Amino acid sequence: MTKKEIVKTISDKIGLTQLKTKEIVQQTFDAIVDTLVEERRIELRNFGVFEVKKRAARKARNPRTGERVDVAEKYVVTFKPGKEMEEKVRMLELAEAAKARGEAPPSNAPPTSAP
Repeated sequence: MTKKEIVKTISDKIGLTQLKTKEIVQQTFDAIVDTLVEERRIELRNFGVFEVKKRAARKARNPRTGERVDVAEKYVVTFKPGKEMEEKVRMLELAEAAKARGEAPPSNAPPTSAP
């Protein structure tokens, strides 16, 4: 799903124009990034936690040449999903497994799309 599709979905649900909805979505993303830069952590209840962590310097290998290269330390953004998200993803997994076995998915499982 793209940002444009997110905007359309939200716009259709709440009845705002796509232009206004796009502005709100972008401001939300900007606020998340700004908070990560300033505070290095943002917790969104029932969604998850974004956190800035420092990845240590390490030795790696160039896959083409096999040559060893030094990779400098750097900051990375990590994400740990919230309990609610974890449960919904787990239900998707159960639904896929039931579908593969030819069974009906659990009644509270989200719909699965065909590959």
